[in-house]
Amino acid sequence: MKYVLVTGGVVSGLGKGVTASSIGLLLKACGLRVTAIKIDPYLNTDAGTMSPFEHGEVFVLDDGGEFVIDKERKGDYLGKTVQVVPHITDAIQEWIERVAHIPVDGKTGPADVCVIELGGTIGDIESMPFIQALGQFSYRVGAGNFCLVHVSLVPVLNVVGEQKTKPTQHSVRGLRGQGLTPHILACRSTTALDENAKGKLSQFCLIQEENIVTLYDVPNIWHIPMLLRDQKAHEAILKVLNLYDVAQEPSLEEWTRRAEACDLLHEPVHIALVGKYTGLSDAYLSILKALVHASVDCRKKLFVDWISATNLEDATAKENPDAYKTAWKLLKGADGVLVPGGFGDRGVQGKILAAKYARENRIPYLGICLGMQIAVIEFARSVLGVHDANSTEFDPNAKNPVIIFMPEGSKTHMGGTMRLGSRRTFFQTKECKSAKLYGCKGFIEERHRHRYEVNPDLVACLENAGLSFTGKDETGKRMEIVELPNHPYFIGVQFHPEFKSRPGKPSPLFLGFIAAACGKLDNLLQHSSNVESNGLSKAVGTGVSAVKTHNKKTAMKPAYRPEYVYGSCNGYHY
Repeated sequence: MKYVLVTGGVVSGLGKGVTASSIGLLLKACGLRVTAIKIDPYLNTDAGTMSPFEHGEVFVLDDGGEFVIDKERKGDYLGKTVQVVPHITDAIQEWIERVAHIPVDGKTGPADVCVIELGGTIGDIESMPFIQALGQFSYRVGAGNFCLVHVSLVPVLNVVGEQKTKPTQHSVRGLRGQGLTPHILACRSTTALDENAKGKLSQFCLIQEENIVTLYDVPNIWHIPMLLRDQKAHEAILKVLNLYDVAQEPSLEEWTRRAEACDLLHEPVHIALVGKYTGLSDAYLSILKALVHASVDCRKKLFVDWISATNLEDATAKENPDAYKTAWKLLKGADGVLVPGGFGDRGVQGKILAAKYARENRIPYLGICLGMQIAVIEFARSVLGVHDANSTEFDPNAKNPVIIFMPEGSKTHMGGTMRLGSRRTFFQTKECKSAKLYGCKGFIEERHRHRYEVNPDLVACLENAGLSFTGKDETGKRMEIVELPNHPYFIGVQFHPEFKSRPGKPSPLFLGFIAAACGKLDNLLQHSSNVESNGLSKAVGTGVSAVKTHNKKTAMKPAYRPEYVYGSCNGYHY
């Protein structure tokens, strides 16, 4: 197997993650089988106890597994002193090699190339064991099997407009000092590198000029694979890995059309995202991406209005009336309301009010994990009249616990108590919206991450009042999907569909949500039997076909706009 390692210096904007994923897409377009590994240099052994404010969202894979070094407890070291080198570094290498050889594309045997993204920046103390391990790993797998791509910032001084190469020079020097030598430089800058800057980097970093590429500002990040292709980054990587003669020219025509279609979107769709971690957009990164995928497919320009759930509550009306008014104005002006997952009781009442507003005013609603549980609590309080209905997560002594702790979970430890990874959900009827959106399948597999669930003893009562649990687990006792049949779109799911959404293949539930917000849901559901092999409905249209539609108009290609526009947590525009 061949390995491509992506490391980073001090970067901003488009960094290692975008570079790593774009390289993977580019190599896949060359006809290679590609897998990927993301490494974050944390010491936490249980991601379930980490705050999204600290690190952003926790991305869940199908297996739900976590990396824990437990050889000492098993006695494998036979009483020896456990050291960073060689014990931890060996464990890291063994883990990388094992995971890299697991096929992820449904085929047998390992992939051709594994793209590894190492989080953090060169020089960080916490990254050093991983840098040391990967330096040893590159030596172990040998020349021709390991390619290092280093992403670094080349800032431009506004006063004189000069591209400064010193940060990259120092970053490469630090990388070499830790035993790794980059083969390719990916320089992040506002504009393409001029010849003078490229010459300096080549001279002082000892890298050939043809192996130095620029990640300059583009209308949206989907242009990055083409940016790398046009600078022949794939050729440089393939030569280092001795794959140049076996790979084909990258075929990115469909991807190019999708990226260009995205630039031409102009009709807005406003989504109110009501959460408790709105101060850090990375806490909901996969949800934002899933919304983008669905919006592009519906040919709409996405505007996400960030609403801190606490700002919807009565207490804020007294303490900060301006924030209260702004939050409610955004909620009432939205085309759809999304309540994502979260932990703890802060902002719960605000989320309940958001769900209530969407239900009563027939606004499309999508609740994910806690967002589903919130919807059930609100229904029990408002419709059933059980005013003290609650979750034992928020009130362990709740008299009417609509949401309860999973029976198999530990009540004394927070770590290792989650229901993690891919689980099956069985549809109870194929006539519901969620089943139709998934192509009328008998069951689906989605990724989970939760400790609490709907109280099965109250399901019959809730359903008699009009709430429909259309998806359940294999036992029939764990509620997975809830819907309001007579609502334009009111769906809550216990799982996290955002983790499996992809450009050109949006999550069915997100696609339905955006379609409902645009007034296109009926058209989508009517054509649900016409689901294409890529999972998209012909009724809504993909980002690829959208190009032809927009090209008939005289719309001008918009000037550059960053994908993220930060300001008062209310500025995600696509």
